[in-house]
Amino acid sequence: MQIHEITSLLAERNAKRILLLCHHNADPDAVCSAFAFSQLLKQLRPKLKIEIAAAQGPSRLSKFMLKSLPATLTDQPNIEEANVIVLLDTNTVQQLDDWGGRVKASKAPIIVIDHHASHPETESLATLIVADETASSTCEIVYSLFKEAEVELTSIEAKALFLGIAFDTRHFILASSATLKILAELTGVGVKAEEALSSLSLPMVPSERIARLKAGKRVKLSKIDNWLMAFSHVSAYQASAARALVALGAHVAIVAGLHGEKIQISMRASREFHEKTGIHLGRDIAKPLGEYLHGMGGGHAVSAGANGTGDLEANLKRCRRLLKETLTQT
Repeated sequence: MQIHEITSLLAERNAKRILLLCHHNADPDAVCSAFAFSQLLKQLRPKLKIEIAAAQGPSRLSKFMLKSLPATLTDQPNIEEANVIVLLDTNTVQQLDDWGGRVKASKAPIIVIDHHASHPETESLATLIVADETASSTCEIVYSLFKEAEVELTSIEAKALFLGIAFDTRHFILASSATLKILAELTGVGVKAEEALSSLSLPMVPSERIARLKAGKRVKLSKIDNWLMAFSHVSAYQASAARALVALGAHVAIVAGLHGEKIQISMRASREFHEKTGIHLGRDIAKPLGEYLHGMGGGHAVSAGANGTGDLEANLKRCRRLLKETLTQT
């Protein structure tokens, strides 16, 4: 059982301090899985000192959501003092930005709890990997750890897991039958679905609306094997713009933007595209694109991203070429 592997590692290291790290701009799945996992550890090892941190802090939506959860994130984690480091919803240390080098230099064993496609560098660094690509979210994996440990969920922990799953399944659109069973159990613990979901409804600010409209105005459409691909660029809210383009009718949307000297590319696809082509955006497109950009890339089957350096238009063309080459192989 994986929870026993985790607790055995903590015991072997006589761990007193554990650090839970989330990827930069941490989304609700990352934040909620870290919080719920911290609560599980407190039940199993009450004297353990636990810190939770997210590189560059949580996302705007996560900050809004955290108003309804008693979770505390630190801005300055004690990476060097941690006896064990756990990466949640984070499949490469590059997603930790400036903290990545400090984590790699640490002598503390690294545990990875994630539902993304594995990354070779992470596999070489990790002492223990608890992963399941079939899971809808990292929160779903943490839920399974509660079950393995036979620790009953409180309503607060259930709410956190519910919110993380709701976010990563796009409010249950991508939920499998197994995920729906978990959600039913979480509501059975006391989660009030309608009330909880309100904390994931962040009002769209004017600048986000403008970014979406600009992305639509600048879009370049390509048709590859009868699949409509939308390519665009905006200076901010790339992920939101990509979601909007898919909602408008694109099977795949790629939206790029420049942040200083760095390029950031967000990718979204319809579920139909993934199911009929078998293409996994995170593994098949974002990962190789990130390497090409001398940065990193990864994500889910229908939601992924990459960043690095280079010319914006040239890299959009590179992304289109990757999609075309991958489609010819399916």
